[in-house]
Amino acid sequence: MPIVTAQRRNHPVFARFYARVSLRLDEQGMAAHRQRALAGLSGSVIEVGAGNGLNFPHYPAEVTRVLAVEPDPYLRGIAERQAGQAQVPITVADGVAERLPAPDAGFDAAVLSVVLCSVADQGVALAELRRVVRPGGELRFLEHVRASTPGLRRVQRALDVTGLWPLFAGGCHVSRDTLAAIAGAGFTVAQHEDFVFPETRIPAPASPHVWGIALRDP
Repeated sequence: MPIVTAQRRNHPVFARFYARVSLRLDEQGMAAHRQRALAGLSGSVIEVGAGNGLNFPHYPAEVTRVLAVEPDPYLRGIAERQAGQAQVPITVADGVAERLPAPDAGFDAAVLSVVLCSVADQGVALAELRRVVRPGGELRFLEHVRASTPGLRRVQRALDVTGLWPLFAGGCHVSRDTLAAIAGAGFTVAQHEDFVFPETRIPAPASPHVWGIALRDP
């Protein structure tokens, strides 16, 4: 695995924007996708890139504890308040995906929600997830992905290459083949579904999504 120095990627302006717009998106239907992605989880869970804690209400009662890792201090503060209202025990911690504050094989499952689009190196982040999830444990993911249509894919690529989208969207890269990255990082994708959200007449660069379940290989 390549050696990297995990750097704190705070985007204070975008964090405040995200805290507002994510609530509206949940009201418009993203909350249902979150609930579907987390349904059936049990045991100990690590959530990486917890943001403002919008996943917290959707954890099933069978989850015994959640370690929610979030690098941005503004979003982390909101997540801490959200954790106090959850039906499962949630501890919110400072940290980055490339260097998780967690022991080897310490969790039954990991959760990612719109995280792999913004990490500096997907391979390093996924290697860390594989490290902290026990063999046979689950990775639940809900992510922006590369479009299936050539036209939108070209738009996504241009926005990423020029740096425009990452600059204005908190480091997000919309042209990444995230499903392939997960499958190539020591996980077996057991279930996944592509979907578009929000559905608009002209698809937005960040509208292609995937949710799914992958199992950590032995």
